[in-house]
Amino acid sequence: MSERLIVSSGDEIQSSPGDVLLVLEKRLTDDFLSKCFPGELPGDIRSILASCASRLSKPEGGFVQKSIEDKNLTACKKAGSRLTVYTDGASRGNPGEAGAGAVIFDESGGEIYARGKYLGQCTNNMAEYQALIMGLAALKDHGAENISIFLDSELIVRQLQGRYKVKDQKLKPLFIEVSTLLNEFTAWEVRHVPRNENKRADELANLGIDEKL
Repeated sequence: MSERLIVSSGDEIQSSPGDVLLVLEKRLTDDFLSKCFPGELPGDIRSILASCASRLSKPEGGFVQKSIEDKNLTACKKAGSRLTVYTDGASRGNPGEAGAGAVIFDESGGEIYARGKYLGQCTNNMAEYQALIMGLAALKDHGAENISIFLDSELIVRQLQGRYKVKDQKLKPLFIEVSTLLNEFTAWEVRHVPRNENKRADELANLGIDEKL
């Protein structure tokens, strides 16, 4: 299925439904989105458009997970590819011994990167941010330009969406580092998921603690 879309330059392009949504995400102004969706943040609307575009471009069948032993980068550099990352941080004691986990899926739902990392002593929120930093760095190494991020930390997600301010002084440097990394991507979205949908990243974070990876 394809559709024709007239962009602001006046050019007519042939696009899939997912492509159309991605173009709308980039072209519609904040003022226009605020008028169309009163009470909603333009950034949230963009995230929804990007998420729908990502789902439309995915084949049916869901994610396919490989062995937990596959922690190294895979040769899959694709210019313009859209990749998905799930990250999680774990702290036993909060603060206590902590670990970070990140897993990346390609456009077909295949697991292409998985890593658990030992962080030493820190809080759970600090571990969450460090896990995301690890995941974003891996995405850049894989040549990703458009990315989808999923975390089970509602606090971190809302801080990145601009809904919550970062008041914890220990989190501010990590927030700035994440923001800097995100600016290197062409397009990104961040979404909250329940813990039971983030088991792989949680598994890797705890593996990092157990094996001091």
